[in-house]
Amino acid sequence: MNVRRRTAAALAAIAVAGSAAAPAVAADPSPSPSASRAPGLYGTADPQYDGVWRQSLALLAQDTAGVVPAESAVDWLTGQQCADGAFPAYRADPAGKCDAEVQTDTNSTAAAVQALAALGGHGDAVEDAVAWLKSVQNKDGGWGYSPGGPSDANSTSVVIGALAATGADPGTVRKGGRSPYDALLTFALPCDDGDGAFAFQPGKDGKLTANADATAAGVLGALGKGLVTGPGKAADATCADPAGPEQAAANGAAHLAGAVAKDGYLTSALGGSAEQPDYGNTADAVVALAAQGGAERAAKPLAWLEKNGPRWAGRSGPAAWAQLVLAAHATGTDPRHFGGTDLVARLNATGPAPETAKADASASAKAEASDEDDSGFGVWWFVGVCLVFGIGIGFLLSGRNRKRQL
Repeated sequence: MNVRRRTAAALAAIAVAGSAAAPAVAADPSPSPSASRAPGLYGTADPQYDGVWRQSLALLAQDTAGVVPAESAVDWLTGQQCADGAFPAYRADPAGKCDAEVQTDTNSTAAAVQALAALGGHGDAVEDAVAWLKSVQNKDGGWGYSPGGPSDANSTSVVIGALAATGADPGTVRKGGRSPYDALLTFALPCDDGDGAFAFQPGKDGKLTANADATAAGVLGALGKGLVTGPGKAADATCADPAGPEQAAANGAAHLAGAVAKDGYLTSALGGSAEQPDYGNTADAVVALAAQGGAERAAKPLAWLEKNGPRWAGRSGPAAWAQLVLAAHATGTDPRHFGGTDLVARLNATGPAPETAKADASASAKAEASDEDDSGFGVWWFVGVCLVFGIGIGFLLSGRNRKRQL
């Protein structure tokens, strides 16, 4: 997911359109000057294409785990917003105006909305961002990555999630008489030609091509869910002609379930190379499968992620750690014990120390100070006891006191 957003932004910047999203591979771990000068930002990789997306996922994941993010991390995100309410993937000078060189997009904006809505206390920023998203809705009811660009399944789905996160009914947000669900259904493949998957966009010939990344996003969008969701109720995932969003979600889940049935993970090929495990899309698939049909449906890919995901996230950075946290949350799994890895701690370590960690450290320091005070008092008390009752009784009571402290 994180690398897909980087790639989508890069493609948008050079006006290259494709029918399939890029595979999830490790992001460049090398720090950039702009990243190192950005206090509050998670990760040290160049934020040019994924800064807001990365930050939003990190904050969302922390929130699901009961972690209160650092104030500087939240400030970094809100500081990226432009005056019209939109968010770019990244802007190096938050104090400057959002001119033509600052390219805002629907994905960054929708992700930021979901994060800020979850954290609370940012009503104006959320309201302005949602107003902007509504203003750039396409006549087919959907959204493209860039304002005015052709609608695609991923962008439409993440905006649906943003609308739902604010308590709005996405089905009532219409343009040209069409809702986001109407647009999303146009990317759904029939059961006899694509097994119910979603396409990212139609190709130049108008043909739809199944895409795992778009399918995982499409399932959540069709369910009216955002990036954060818990396990849904057990539901049928048999493919049938989609009469509405609910059946389209079931169709997409059936496709994903079939794709992970053998090995437990989705695959992708980069630059004509052999297929390899796609960690990011597999994490997305876990969320989609659990949301549509319950945690049990996602059990196999979840088990694979528990075994292999942490090593990938360690190479890829905060958005990858966040994806694993969100996959754990969607299945009701403890993210602090994810295949032997504390995902929350690893995520927290990629950015500023969260407020809860500071509070815990402060409480611990006070407790230690209190123990020291009590210990000092005990020593002098025992000295008095020794003087009054004798050395033998003093040693006895001192030994008992040490046992209580241990």
